[in-house]
Amino acid sequence: MALVTGESLKSELETFDVFYQDDSVLDKMVEQCICNRMNASEMVLEWVAYSTTKNGLKLTEDTLEQFDHEVLNKKNKSKKSFRKEETHNRTRDILQLQDLIKVEEEEEDLLDAYSTPAKGSQKRALTTPEHPQSKRNAARLSSPSLLLSPASFSPSATPSQKYSQRGAKGEVVVSFGVVQGTRWAGRKTQGDGVQLELLEGTEDSLRCSYKYMFQRLRDVRNVLTEKIEELGDGLRSHFNIEEFAPVSLPAQDSITVLGQVCCDSNGKLNAHSVLLEAGPEQGGQQVPVDLSELKEYSLFPGQVVALEGMNTTGRKLMASKLYEGVPLPFYSSEVKMEMDEEPMNVLVACGPYTPSDSLTFDPLLDLINVIVKDRPDVCLLLGPFVDSKHEQIEKAQVTEMFEAIFSRCIDSIVDGTKSVGCRLVFVPSQRDIQHHFIYPQPPFTLPKLSKDQAQRVTLVPDPCTLLIDGVTVGLTSTDILFHMGAEEISCGTGSDRFSRILKHMLTQRSYYPLYPPVEEVNMDYEKFQSFGQMPLTPDVLIIPSELRYFVKDVVGCVCVNPGRLTKGQVGGTYGRLLIQRSAAPEDERRVSPCLAAQVVKI
Repeated sequence: MALVTGESLKSELETFDVFYQDDSVLDKMVEQCICNRMNASEMVLEWVAYSTTKNGLKLTEDTLEQFDHEVLNKKNKSKKSFRKEETHNRTRDILQLQDLIKVEEEEEDLLDAYSTPAKGSQKRALTTPEHPQSKRNAARLSSPSLLLSPASFSPSATPSQKYSQRGAKGEVVVSFGVVQGTRWAGRKTQGDGVQLELLEGTEDSLRCSYKYMFQRLRDVRNVLTEKIEELGDGLRSHFNIEEFAPVSLPAQDSITVLGQVCCDSNGKLNAHSVLLEAGPEQGGQQVPVDLSELKEYSLFPGQVVALEGMNTTGRKLMASKLYEGVPLPFYSSEVKMEMDEEPMNVLVACGPYTPSDSLTFDPLLDLINVIVKDRPDVCLLLGPFVDSKHEQIEKAQVTEMFEAIFSRCIDSIVDGTKSVGCRLVFVPSQRDIQHHFIYPQPPFTLPKLSKDQAQRVTLVPDPCTLLIDGVTVGLTSTDILFHMGAEEISCGTGSDRFSRILKHMLTQRSYYPLYPPVEEVNMDYEKFQSFGQMPLTPDVLIIPSELRYFVKDVVGCVCVNPGRLTKGQVGGTYGRLLIQRSAAPEDERRVSPCLAAQVVKI
């Protein structure tokens, strides 16, 4: 720091036209600069800011004493506390690294105990140019536990106490199908024998980023109109409806109308605020709907329905019957299943992969250990991987680029599961802070993957439909259950809300049928029309949510909410499935390819 003198302070004060009584004021300021380790420019800037808040306070020895008490002393205390905390954090990080090294040495000793006597015990050796580091030690230094160590991400990153003290690890909380005596392990031929691809094919799938925020209201209207017409054709043919009448045309007889459910205001939909908006072929107008005569119904904004009822004035439809949508058919494979083909083990996990009170990836490391232990054939891993809603990220307490954290996270998963050889599928989330904030969401880009790694890794968009050994799996990381659960209204249905929402998704043939979407979902409707619809009814539908985990069979589709790997400061859940391509003849009843499913605590 440059030496502070009265002349340097005088020059800085003249810059801001600050007047003072005599040179004793300059001597006092020189003393304050030395005591607080400040240069002349910093001192004058602090004074100008302070005096401005005090309505142009004059510079005297008395006011300097006041300035010293109210400003400089407080700044000095905060600096000391910061230095003390920084020293404490450095010491803590060193101790954590020492613990990791100690654990590695213990593992090495354990491996040596099982080695042949000829090899002998191999203790850790110093690395020098004459004695280079062995490949085994080099690989260990790039292990997931070191890549995701607390010191890697933030000087203040410490392991979550609540997560480390959690109980009921590995407890099965939900079961589906025949799980008694089930062996939750992959096939003998790992990875290479699994046929995994996007159902739509690479040419018709969302494979790269695109320009968004350019859509026009006219384009949105066209997409919604086409949806009404397409679902209307399905309703007409399935229920043998001759034609749909205009919604606002007065009629003394019962009529059947087609349209999209919407709300008469910006508030939440209720039984008295339901409107039916018709497409252009039915007049394109809105009409209020009276639901009092319907014994049961389940409606949400954006749902395409057909209603039968009376509209004598043309101003209100008295609905007496509700026609809901019809799901698409299931996938039918032309390839016959081998009789001795083993079921396939699929693991499903959804982020965040860190507790809310720490940026350490301990839950992810525990998940990698589960993968190494159970050796599944396929791992479906959904974001967020670097959660934008994490407290430390929101407060800008991270000292590294988000892309670098994400890259290290993916490297840890790929390298940590190398011995298993399983196929890895990565699905992005709109909460991934390093990725595009748009729906449908393009897949991640990982240009640094090696050729061997790229053979195991599949990058897919959100949403998507996968074909895994003849079994179709629908995937979306967007919390549509939570969004639709807040908007849906029902009466007399007798089923639980989850089943109703899932049925709506399948009958509306869409991964996000809600319109308008919630504020946090930035929808590009042109891309949504191409990549956000269900091409068929999937055999398995993966829909992670903040809501409670479950496994349900809805109109023949096994729907799985595996929960999130972390719930706040504690551990969450993940899912696992046993699937096998159905070999039932076409004339028999369809057999679900999902033999069993479980939700397990991490």
